[in-house]
Amino acid sequence: MAGPRACVDIGTNTVLMLCAQRAEAGTVRVLVERGAVTRLGQGVEASGRLDEAAVARTLAALREQVAEARAAGATRVAAVGTQALREAANAQAFLGPAAELLGEPVEIVSGEREAELSRRAVLESFPELAAPGLSATLMDVGGGSTEFVVLRGGVAAFVRSLKLGSVRLTERLVRADPPTVDEVRALRRVVREAVAEVPFAGTLVGIAGTLTTLAAVARGLASPEGALVHGVRLGRAEVEAVVARLAAMTVAQRRALAGMEAKRADVIVAGGCIVLGVLEASGASEVLVSDRGVRWGRWYELADGDVGADADDGGGAD
Repeated sequence: MAGPRACVDIGTNTVLMLCAQRAEAGTVRVLVERGAVTRLGQGVEASGRLDEAAVARTLAALREQVAEARAAGATRVAAVGTQALREAANAQAFLGPAAELLGEPVEIVSGEREAELSRRAVLESFPELAAPGLSATLMDVGGGSTEFVVLRGGVAAFVRSLKLGSVRLTERLVRADPPTVDEVRALRRVVREAVAEVPFAGTLVGIAGTLTTLAAVARGLASPEGALVHGVRLGRAEVEAVVARLAAMTVAQRRALAGMEAKRADVIVAGGCIVLGVLEASGASEVLVSDRGVRWGRWYELADGDVGADADDGGGAD
């Protein structure tokens, strides 16, 4: 049995780590999963630069997660960086210290590669979506961007990364607490317009923390832990109801909700509006929730013996 492998997804809003190993019969034994909301992309929409405090928060979380992965037996911890690190002119302020913690550079992934990693993770979880003749649309809702993949028989027929994210849209369009009716309308309108180019087809699959949080709150769960909601199907009316409920609350009231990750409370309305806008544009009646995204896709690559795509040394991030 191969030793543990660890992967970290360094996103605009969160840092997510998976340490796991292949068990007998090809099953996956999860040793450690950790997530931290560090808001690395705070202010990048307006300034084009990483905030010093955000860099410090994210490095602190990465340090803890790498230590946990090493303690669990991982000799290598691979990391990928997404939208905030693609955009920020001073990305090296984070990438240099991060490489020292990891022992190797962070791979700055394009939107297309990010989407491919999500595709791999989803098809490992829901192999039925790869059946001949079946279609599915994957949306990976992040803090700075949302990736879309349209699958036909498991093969990507359309891939696109759009600058729609829960942090980005909150910073751009939300000023009031709770948001005004006009602000919520603006969020939904921006999403509908942006996703008009996506040729939606088949089962709609929603990936990442926005979806797991909406599912946990909608179902009244005590925690947004991914394992509790992975595979849940949320009906469109259910999503409408939970987003309307959240939009009527202040950030402080949302933080107190069962199922809410406290540090996501200020951006969850924008994230929910992304999901709603996609449901409206696609005509889908429900969304299948997946907690397994980029970090899982990268882990499967490592488990296959693929040492990875060409890692970016950080020089192209500006």
